Amino acid sequence: MSASWRRLKVLGAMMMVNLFIYVMVEVSRSGGRETGGSKVRVPSKRFWTRNPSSEAYWNREQQRLDRVHNPILGENGSSVALPIWPGWTNATDELASCDPDPAVARLVKDYNSLPARFKDFLLYMRCRSYPLLVDQPHLCKDQPFLLLVVKSLAPHFDRRQAIRESWGRAGRVANRTVATVFLLGNAAAADHHPDLSEMLRYETSRHRDILQWDYRDSFFNLTVKEVLFLDWLELRCPNASFVFKGDDDVFVNTPRVLDFLGGLAPAKVRDLFVGDVITNAGPHRDKKLKYFIPESLYVGQYPPYAGGGGFLYSGDLALRLRNASRHVALYPIDDVYTGMCLRKLGLAPEKHKGFRTFDIEQKYRSNPCAYKGLVLVHSRTPQEMIKIWGWLSDPELNCQ
Repeated sequence: MSASWRRLKVLGAMMMVNLFIYVMVEVSRSGGRETGGSKVRVPSKRFWTRNPSSEAYWNREQQRLDRVHNPILGENGSSVALPIWPGWTNATDELASCDPDPAVARLVKDYNSLPARFKDFLLYMRCRSYPLLVDQPHLCKDQPFLLLVVKSLAPHFDRRQAIRESWGRAGRVANRTVATVFLLGNAAAADHHPDLSEMLRYETSRHRDILQWDYRDSFFNLTVKEVLFLDWLELRCPNASFVFKGDDDVFVNTPRVLDFLGGLAPAKVRDLFVGDVITNAGPHRDKKLKYFIPESLYVGQYPPYAGGGGFLYSGDLALRLRNASRHVALYPIDDVYTGMCLRKLGLAPEKHKGFRTFDIEQKYRSNPCAYKGLVLVHSRTPQEMIKIWGWLSDPELNCQ
């Protein structure tokens, strides 16, 4: 009796399943049709919204890039019409050559009254490709665990040498392979630099750690230096495990960096990006400040970003930043620009208390133990770098 009852229950369950499948099939057949016809249903409302228009030149350039690279709203992927700003083209996101773009003079409303550094940046803003004058194709032949990347200027011979003799020593450090490279542009005669080409050639041949591109090395062009380095990294050093990138007036506790990296959980490595993070910031409007940005260039808040004195990130993320940078319009402040590229990847930098880009208290600056647990401190002279490195290298230093 019980066996017959179980068979009836199984049969009943199978009938219910078959009925459910039949209902679902019929619903799927009729769900896309109007009653009495075969017309496909079309959503009555838009499922996307357009960024509000802006008078600021960078914001409009970014909207253009978003339009070009968006696979749904792009030139060939949609019939949806987006507003075209005068001067926009259907071309790629950069000029074919690095000639100045005269269109900006009429597209930026107060262009004629802007300081010369803004005019220079705007004229070449779409140019991302400059000749590489000095390359180091074999610098990463040993696949460095840590690549130390230092932004420098041609006249800063003493800073580079101090770094080579202290925290930027290449080779085996704490049983890890470390490589160091300095990034330079051209010291333009227009900026009243003396001719240093012969001295640079000697330095390059002796140390083989300089990369130099043929562009004007200025504060606003640090962003150009950033994207050119990322291009070089993809070509010459794609297997570097980690990258530290900083200025030539910071002191870096390289053994502390290696200790930190060695203790990372595997899940933290791929998206690692740490530094002295600045949040809830926006452009300065005071014309007297170094970081002044006019409203005609940019409006809005900045994404979280790590101060440009120095930050540390994974090699994997560096390559993804390179790809993201192609979709972000150049901005005259390089650390903010890197934050923009991170946001494009859906990431944000992580604050690390060992990065002191605004220095430490005066009373601790002559205490060797104050530097023991730090990753970076800004700023230090070449003489101070060598002195601090000597402190930290002393086997008898006791900071208990």
